[in-house]
Amino acid sequence: MTRLKVQYDEEILPKMGKKYGIKNAMSTPRIQKIVVNRGVGKALENKKRLQAATDELALITGQRPVVTKARKSIANFHVRDGNEIGCKVTLRGRRMYEFLDRLISVALPRVRDFRGVAPTAFDGRGNFSMGLTDQLVFPELRTDDVEFLQGMNVCITIRNSDDEKSHFLLSEFGFPFKKK
Repeated sequence: MTRLKVQYDEEILPKMGKKYGIKNAMSTPRIQKIVVNRGVGKALENKKRLQAATDELALITGQRPVVTKARKSIANFHVRDGNEIGCKVTLRGRRMYEFLDRLISVALPRVRDFRGVAPTAFDGRGNFSMGLTDQLVFPELRTDDVEFLQGMNVCITIRNSDDEKSHFLLSEFGFPFKKK
């Protein structure tokens, strides 16, 4: 079992039950999945960029990404329905906790001029979304091998929760939120 899963089961679960008066362990908020998404706008001009983005995302997450396609045509962006424009990975279980651990303890401290994650990035139902501007914050990638800098979006889906409970859960995991 991963370090964060053990921490959730042994420390966070009882704390949340006591703080919010939850008696049933199955109704306690828990992380359901993490989706890592990369939109590659230059993929229309150069197919190698999309291949490089999928290879990097596979190295970062430990799982093969799915190539995403445009759903409708937009003439101003030169996008047609069905064009490959990005890639995404949905992480669950052990890989999800391993990725979250690396994100919290390794990647976020390596972000330049990092002052914390915005505590207002919740969607009203307890899900948390954030963006990274650079993929080089992950130690799996070498600077020499990266041809172009491309950001990514990370969406953490938390079930049985609202914004307050999700904020408490992520802060107990050690998520570095900005101080008010």
